[in-house]
Amino acid sequence: MKIDNAIAVVTGANRGIGLAFARALVARGARKVYAGARDPASVTLAGVEPLRLDVTKPDDVAAAAARAGDATLVVNNAGIGAAGGFLASDSEEVARRMLEVNYFGVLRMSKAFAPILAANGGGALLNVLSVASFFNPGGLAAYAASKSAAWSLTNALRFELAAQKTQVLALHMGFVDTDMIRSMDVPKTSPDEIARIALDGLEAGLDEVLADDRARTIKAGLTAPRPFYLPTRD
Repeated sequence: MKIDNAIAVVTGANRGIGLAFARALVARGARKVYAGARDPASVTLAGVEPLRLDVTKPDDVAAAAARAGDATLVVNNAGIGAAGGFLASDSEEVARRMLEVNYFGVLRMSKAFAPILAANGGGALLNVLSVASFFNPGGLAAYAASKSAAWSLTNALRFELAAQKTQVLALHMGFVDTDMIRSMDVPKTSPDEIARIALDGLEAGLDEVLADDRARTIKAGLTAPRPFYLPTRD
């Protein structure tokens, strides 16, 4: 789909990748950008419409859909992460928290906005995922599991929304320079670069964008003789 004249809803748009998406959409000529955040006052970007939106709250999602009934693009960006493995004492609690935002949040938004996108010509869903969708080495165990679930959801939505001509794009990337991993000493891509690459892919009609070398390497490794998702052997 084309960004020029689009009407977009971006979740988690007050910072990080979501803010970068909102900024890029405005710069590319989107007619309107609804910038979703738990606290609308935290949205300070000029040229967008702040939207109260906590994707874990069904009432917020319903209210957002009622207000943004003109939407042609939904960027499901809101997400959280936490370090730790599945054998940690609090792993069940952490997993539920990750799934509530990273999976069920995407599901709620997709269900609420699918009829709106259909009524407005099809439009697109852009789901912000991760290389963690492809493998889970245990350091961010619950986060990775939630992103794998969101990837599966995204893949299914392509089939369910094909008849209404809604483009569904999955965005995968490695480390991005956001608050979530700011303390990690690893190579990072800027949020603005991720948003640019993702929107280029959206406009090109792609189903999937692998936004950096890490994403491309890990995705290719899924079909290696010793797949990337298995531990190395001594």
